[in-house]
Amino acid sequence: MQYNAKAPYIVETHWKIDEVLDGDSFLVSHFYTKIQKEIRLYGLDAPEVHINRKMKEDEMKFQIPAQLLKQLGLKALHFVLQFAQPGTNITILTEENNYYDYWNRQLAYVILPNGTCLNEIILENGFAKATPEYYCSMLSEYQILNRNAQLCKKGIYSEISRF
Repeated sequence: MQYNAKAPYIVETHWKIDEVLDGDSFLVSHFYTKIQKEIRLYGLDAPEVHINRKMKEDEMKFQIPAQLLKQLGLKALHFVLQFAQPGTNITILTEENNYYDYWNRQLAYVILPNGTCLNEIILENGFAKATPEYYCSMLSEYQILNRNAQLCKKGIYSEISRF
């Protein structure tokens, strides 16, 4: 699916993935300036890969053991690595009026070399949930992608019914 954002956005080219931190965040660097930054994918939330504050909150909220959440987080990470390995060239789209998250990470739609949006691939395949916590103009579409993955028991939804 070719990406078509609704909101006005800033396009940043000549970036590459340095490290996939988990199923929804990355370290990236610019080809020429070598500037490095952390980006967080818009509109979705993947399970954590380390036991931390957020995982403990998710454990309580969803009544899912932290070890299972960690396993699901690692599955999401491995899924993302199929499409976005370190060294992958990407284009970053950021909504003009919604640039940073609470932790001062740049929010992004990650566009892969073939023109597809990584955010959508992850949601379509059930390796993250759509969430308003990382709001974006595509949220309603992302919620539909999420629900379809959930109903078809794709990705993490093959092991749990909700997250």
